[in-house]
Amino acid sequence: MSFHFTVSGLTRNLIHSLGLDHERALTPEQSLLLECYLAGQIPESAWSDYVFEMPELGKHLNARRGAN
Repeated sequence: MSFHFTVSGLTRNLIHSLGLDHERALTPEQSLLLECYLAGQIPESAWSDYVFEMPELGKHLNARRGAN
């Protein structure tokens, strides 16, 4: 039996398993919201509303904070 993988597939799997692909999942608008929140331009109450409507924002924030 043999297994065949492409290098790009292995690279994509490695990046995903390391949790380094979190930024790719955000839309440009969501990325902007995240950057604005991190810069202190969005109050905590508004951020909570955004995260309630788009839970992936909270996941990306946690991943970003974990990487720093």
